[in-house]
Amino acid sequence: MSLVDIALSIVALFPAIIFHEVAHGYVAFRLGDPTAKAKGRLTFNPIEHVDLMGTIIVPLLLVVMRSPFLFGWAKPVPVNPQYFLNPFKGMLYVAIAGPATNIALALATTVVGRIAIRAVPDSFFFADRYTLPANITQVIFFLLGMFVIFNIILAFFNMIPVPPLDGSRVLAYFLPPAGRRAMITLERYGFFILLAIILLGGLQPLFGLIDGIPQALLGIRWLFLAFH
Repeated sequence: MSLVDIALSIVALFPAIIFHEVAHGYVAFRLGDPTAKAKGRLTFNPIEHVDLMGTIIVPLLLVVMRSPFLFGWAKPVPVNPQYFLNPFKGMLYVAIAGPATNIALALATTVVGRIAIRAVPDSFFFADRYTLPANITQVIFFLLGMFVIFNIILAFFNMIPVPPLDGSRVLAYFLPPAGRRAMITLERYGFFILLAIILLGGLQPLFGLIDGIPQALLGIRWLFLAFH
């Protein structure tokens, strides 16, 4: 991956992360929790969502390690479940909101891109491939393609049932009281568990599982234009 590709990938990654976090805060707000709104986190201003580890260190570490994939996360939106009528059900809805938003964005971008790419001249794929209009078109579809890919990755990654990821909140809703207490206890170690999973290559099975989804969404024509 070239430096240009890395820079464009980061540009595509940020909106996917921000939409994910804002979705959490918005659903919490609709359920009666004003915490995220009061702290100014229901905003699409990227500065408000930057997390030192997830937004800067982990992506840079993956680049240095020449990882075949790039991902990260934003500073979690603050949620206070005490405002919810049913704290565990409220947290279930808040947790699902992030991955569901990522899936919706991936599908919506796929529809727009699939329609738009039909208007791209065939010459941009072959004879005129290195002209300025073709290069601009390639950059646009690369950004859109990476946006689709990152949204799919974030949706599945966040459903891993390890605190503080959304999957742990979903799992907690279905656990008996003893299991919920164990999950709350585990949360204080969740970041270190997650970091160990990442560094030890534990995410490879996940990415192998979802590897074909972006390709199926984008299609051969889009993939050829954006990634060749």
